Parts: sequence; structure tokens; C-alpha cells
Amino acid sequence: MALFEYFPNYVWNLSVSIALESGGKIGEIIDMCKPIRDAAANGEDAGTGAFLQQWVAMGEKLIALAAEDEARGRSLSASRKLERAALYLLVGERMQGHGNPARIATFAMAQDTFAKAMKLGNHPIERVMIPYEGSEYPALYVRAPGEGPKPVVVYCNGLDSSKELLYWSNLPQALAARGISTLCVDQPGTGEALRIGNLPATPHSEKWASPAVDWLEKQPDVDPSHIGMTGISLGGHFAPRAVAFEPRFASGAVWGANHNWAEVQQKRLRREGENPVPHYWAHVMWVFGAKDMDDFHEKSKDMHLNGVMERIKVPFLVTHGEQDRQIGLEYAHQSYDQLTSSPKRELKIFTPREGGVEHVGADNMSYGCDYIADWFAETLGGDTAGKSA
Repeated sequence: MALFEYFPNYVWNLSVSIALESGGKIGEIIDMCKPIRDAAANGEDAGTGAFLQQWVAMGEKLIALAAEDEARGRSLSASRKLERAALYLLVGERMQGHGNPARIATFAMAQDTFAKAMKLGNHPIERVMIPYEGSEYPALYVRAPGEGPKPVVVYCNGLDSSKELLYWSNLPQALAARGISTLCVDQPGTGEALRIGNLPATPHSEKWASPAVDWLEKQPDVDPSHIGMTGISLGGHFAPRAVAFEPRFASGAVWGANHNWAEVQQKRLRREGENPVPHYWAHVMWVFGAKDMDDFHEKSKDMHLNGVMERIKVPFLVTHGEQDRQIGLEYAHQSYDQLTSSPKRELKIFTPREGGVEHVGADNMSYGCDYIADWFAETLGGDTAGKSA
């Protein structure tokens, strides 16, 4: 398995892979990328405006085509086109530098388009708001089918994803098939929480994860004794930290370890490893609400799990791609080795035999998705055979 490398730089190829793994169509993606292929040769930051223009144009075309379907009463067909439109808009927006005014309009269009796609497609999903330190942040609650209280997993973003991308990762659907609901959160520092709510990230993820548990405990279709937590990419810091400091979590997992992100920043200053987004340093300062680089390093100094993993006293799974170009494999071993208090710990390294070897399975997310879903089914009381769905 390998990343689909259409462009001459990793960051642009990562965006293409995110789109492909989230349900994008290869023909549409080539149509968007072909006119800007030469622009990518100038580096990961240059040409992102042209990238946005092409991806927004495809999104707008799909929105128009969906309107034609809807006018004929073909809501399901319209929903599928609107989903891809929202995906392309979010991928294009994600590539822009902080302060680009086009981000605001593009993100708003993506949110509206996604909401309409979910409604027309009758998806079992509800947008909810989680109270947080005098404010609130949004989440998507994806219900498992069937009657009665269900186990549920809180699923958090990495550095630059959003709750919609979490939904498109197919983990909520895989969990639902196993009888488990999912709460996909735009936690502080990500998605709407950052863009609309101006809520910066915090290393201390229990501050926003505990309110999510509070909210879930009030839902009649949730089994409060069977709540799990997972995160993707930088969620490999946030999820373990939350499980370590919030005793109501019954199980945990990471889709990509991120044991010492503060140390990774020092490596990136030395240009070791790949960045996840263009305009990287402006992006991380925005995420952490930092005024300059010194402030960023101060606010992110606790972004490590040394002394944290030992506090986890529930089953915990660490997954990682063997050829991750962003976060080194050694960090997966560090997280696993420090799970000394967990009654059931597991380290799963995805190798070229199956795929999912790149960062959070950007080359093939299906293996990580299924493995994590099975882990929660086995540790929270779901069904790996799918008979309960």
C-alpha cells in the first residue's frame, strides 16, 4: 500500500488522500487537480489559493446538480452529491492559511451543504452542542440502530480535521454496525469550535472531554457505564489524556499515536518529518491562540503523555502506521510501553501486508477503522458479528 501521490509534495497529496478516503470520486478529484498540478511544484504553501478555487468550483457544480435531483424528488441522489460537495469544500478550506478571507465563506457553505445532505439522505445523525467553560462546542451524534441504551464512543479531531471528516472516516458507521453510537466532536482548537467559537486548543483534553461525558450521561439511549474515547492523529494525545483523567471512560483507543507532540514541534523546526497542512506555523499558532512562536511553544509544552499513560486503568489500544511520515513509529511504542496500569493493552502496527501504513491510514483507512471498531465492540459490549445492528 502507498499514498496516492499525484502532486510533487506530501501535503497536497495528503489532502487528495483525505478526499479519496472520505468518499470523493477519483474522476472529480483528477478534474480538480489537473489544472493545478504544476502549481504544487512551487512548494506546499504556494498555490493554495488556486487549489481552493478548483475545489470550490467542483463543490458548487455538485450543489447545482443536487438541486436538479431535488427538483425531481430524488432526495437520496441529491444527498450523495451534497456530501461530496461538502467534502471538497472542507478539503479546500483546510489547505488555506489562517486569515484568508475565503476560508470563512467556504467553511460556512460546507456546513450548510453537509447539514442538507444529512437531512435529504435520512442519516441517523444529530447536531448537538456540548457546554464548555461558559461557552459550547458542536458535535455530531451518530446513533446506533435498535432499541435501548447503547455503548457510545467519543471521537475527537486531530490538529486540522473536523467533525464532518470524522464522520466520513467511516468509524461511526463501523461502530453503529456493531451496536455502538458515536459522538464526533469539534473540540476546542478544531472545526467550528475554532472557526466560529474562537475556542483555542488545550493540552488538557479532559477539560472538554468530561463535559461530553456529562452530556452523554443525560441521553436516554446511552449506557453511561460503557462510554469509550478515541481520537485521530493529534487525537493520539487528546484521547489518552482524557481517558487518563476522566474515570468515567470505560475503554480507549488512538488512531495514530502522538505521545510527544511538543517534541515533534522541535523536529519540525529542524524540518524533520512531514507537515499535515500548508502554512504550518501560522496554523498551529491559530489553533492554540498564540500571539507568536514563543507563546505557541509555551501553550503547547504539555502536549506529551509522559506520566499520563500510566494513569489509564481501563482497556486501551494504540494503533500506528509503520511508515508514518508525520509522527514516528517510536511514539507508538512509548505510549504502549507506558500503559502499565491498563488491564488490557494492545499495540497494533499496520504494515505493508495489509495497508494503512501512512499517517492514520491515509493510504487506506479501512484497516484502522475496522480494527478500532472491533476493539470497542469487544471492550464496551458491542457485537463484532453485526447481529445486533
